[in-house]
Amino acid sequence: MSVPTQPRAEAVPAAPAKAGRRTLGLMLLSTLLGAVLVLTAVGRVWADGRVAGSAAGTLEVSVTGSRISELPGGLALVALAAALAVFAVRGVGRIAVGVLTLLAGLGAAATAAAGAGDSAALDSEAARKLALSGTTATEIGHSGWPWVALAGGLLLALAGLLVVRFGSSWPAMGSRYDAPTRTAPAKAAETPADLWKALDRGEDPTAV
Repeated sequence: MSVPTQPRAEAVPAAPAKAGRRTLGLMLLSTLLGAVLVLTAVGRVWADGRVAGSAAGTLEVSVTGSRISELPGGLALVALAAALAVFAVRGVGRIAVGVLTLLAGLGAAATAAAGAGDSAALDSEAARKLALSGTTATEIGHSGWPWVALAGGLLLALAGLLVVRFGSSWPAMGSRYDAPTRTAPAKAAETPADLWKALDRGEDPTAV
């Protein structure tokens, strides 16, 4: 007659932990890549053109994304700081950080799209160079950098969405700096065997 064996304890599934690591890694990648795209794009030329009326004839003018609007770059920095601060907060605070990152990313994308066809900044730059108000640029051309900034803003918004949806399962940096809990004192040894075991463990068996 065979002796029945006890069923083996089922291992705790590692799928949730792996999913948490994947979403956390995706959030960090989206944050970094989105911020790099926006901050790089706003430093490039978004529009250029020509203006007549200078002593040398036709003058070429151009404006960068940050000249057209400072909002995409500023909001990208806000989103970057908020997303990286997610490890310092927990619970509702983490959700709030995620919402802030989401809104900042959407704001950066929206303002980048609004600046894609902007020509007012180019006219302003032409008037500044000629020191003549009312100057308008002609032969205006627009680059693809605003759309790069828009893509970066959407990546930042994705990072914020990931924080809101999955952030509760991610670790918090603050747990490393929590005050250590006080360990309970060892019980007094009641028998010689207990005494030797306590001494072997490096404990004081006489402590109450």
